[in-house]
Amino acid sequence: MAQRTLQGFLLALLLFVFAAGFAVLAVYVATDGQILFAAQNLVLRLQLANRQAELDAPFSSDANPLRFRIAPGAGASAIAAALLDQGLIRDADLFISYARVEGYDRRFEAGVYFLNQTQSIRRIAAILTDSSKSFISFRLLEGARIEELADSIDQNVLFGFTGADFLLLVDEGADAPAEFAAWAGIPAGASLEGFMFPDTYQLPPDISAAALRDTLLRAFRDRVGDSLRDAALQQDLSLYEVVSLASIVEREAVWRHEHALIAGVYRNRLDIGMALEADPTVQYGLQGARDGWWPQITRADYRNVISPYNTYLNRGLPPGPIASPGLSAIQAAVYPEASEYFYFRAACDGSHTHNFAITFEQHLQNGC
Repeated sequence: MAQRTLQGFLLALLLFVFAAGFAVLAVYVATDGQILFAAQNLVLRLQLANRQAELDAPFSSDANPLRFRIAPGAGASAIAAALLDQGLIRDADLFISYARVEGYDRRFEAGVYFLNQTQSIRRIAAILTDSSKSFISFRLLEGARIEELADSIDQNVLFGFTGADFLLLVDEGADAPAEFAAWAGIPAGASLEGFMFPDTYQLPPDISAAALRDTLLRAFRDRVGDSLRDAALQQDLSLYEVVSLASIVEREAVWRHEHALIAGVYRNRLDIGMALEADPTVQYGLQGARDGWWPQITRADYRNVISPYNTYLNRGLPPGPIASPGLSAIQAAVYPEASEYFYFRAACDGSHTHNFAITFEQHLQNGC
């Protein structure tokens, strides 16, 4: 009797060991051999179950973007420490635990990201797995000068360089890319004013100052093209001269439909050796010395602003462009609208259009 009881006990024990072994084997297979990892993950998941509100809570309501970089090889601990340091999360350990449980710690991707304090730990962890979705949206307006472009860079916290860094590459005395300078007819040592093509750009997050310059120049060449440049050369005008004229047209005209007619007025003046007498060139000659880059000027400024750019004092085109013209203004400078007009002035009805005149007397009559 005792022997049968012992045999039954041993059989039950054997079945238990077998079942336990089978269960362990099943867990081993299910976890791809990482039993300890799975156990730790289970513990973390149980701990996180009571912290869901913290995972979904933003740091603050400040939606201003912050530039965040993951260095190659950086692990979850280093990333969490950097997020904590930049005020994007409150609890580095919570971020690490969540990243581990969800597998993000094996998917974090090196690169530059743009985060903000309204994003939760849960959202940030997901974002940091794909840097290809990060970009800088940047708009350059028609009629802006390179200093205004530099100001825009400084106002955009997403760039990893300053406006001053950019100006060193495009201002007077900088070495312009040789191939582009030869194509555009830019004199040695001249700035790249006028050749920063105005448009809206989607830029890579790690773009450098040199890469931004090259992007804007490439856009200019792509949009203007060889045919427009060749048409200018056939008129004995370099593209540099065309852009110089187009930049004045861009600053004078509010409406694009007036570009060609205003360009025609200036071409008429150039043809007879008459001074261009363009107000924007006087503003440019002030070089930001008074109330911004494009201040109000007076008639006295026509004679008192001593600058080679002042087309009241100097005949012909200014030494170079004064702003970034759009394609419409450049086309107008190459293909001006023929007319007998030598004068124009702003209309008095607030429409921001212009009245045109053949003689100076007619021009005076158009005054308000």
